[in-house]
Amino acid sequence: MNRPEKIAGVAAGVMRIIGMAGWSGSGKTTLITRLIPLLTARGLKVSTVKHAHHGFDLDKPGKDSFMHREAGAAEVLISSGKRFALLHELRDEAEWDLPQLLGKLTPVDLVLVEGFKRDPFPKIEIHRTANGKPLLQPEDPHIIAIASDIALPDAPVPVVDLDDIAAIADLLLARAIPVASAVARMRDA
Repeated sequence: MNRPEKIAGVAAGVMRIIGMAGWSGSGKTTLITRLIPLLTARGLKVSTVKHAHHGFDLDKPGKDSFMHREAGAAEVLISSGKRFALLHELRDEAEWDLPQLLGKLTPVDLVLVEGFKRDPFPKIEIHRTANGKPLLQPEDPHIIAIASDIALPDAPVPVVDLDDIAAIADLLLARAIPVASAVARMRDA
C-alpha cells in the first residue's frame, strides 16, 4: 500500500471500504470475484470481509489444526510457504462486529464487504430480477448505487448494468470511504 504512484480515485496510504448488499442469490460473491482481478490489475491491493450467517470451518476433521482447535486452543495459526490462516474460536464470546474485524486486516487500498448490511457504511446493492425480491435501497440510506440486470429509471441512486464490471469498479473507487470514517459511523450508530 505504500506506493508513491497515485491510482485514479484512490488516496495513497488510505484504506477504504465499500460493501455489496443484496438478497441471497443476487450474485454478490460472483460480482466480487469478477471485480477483484480488475481492481488488482489497476494496481490496487484488495481485501474482502464476508459475513457468514452460520458456523463454518476452514480446516478438516483429522487435521492437526482441527484437533488443536477441538482440544480447546483459543487461536490456531496455520502457516505454509504460500499462506497463513488464523482461526480464532469465539467459544462463549460474542460475535465480533465489523470494526473489530477490520482492525485485524493488514492495510490495503480497498476492502470489499459482503454482508453486514445493517452497518452504516456505503454499499452497492446487487439486484437480480430472477430473485423476485424487492430492492433494499428504499429502506437502506447507505446504499449509494444499484448494480442491476434491468433498468431502474425511478431509482433515486445511480444504476449500473450488473455486467459492466469496469463501471462498477469505477463506482466503487469513487464512493468508497476511509475505513476510519466507516468505523466512526458504526461506533456512533
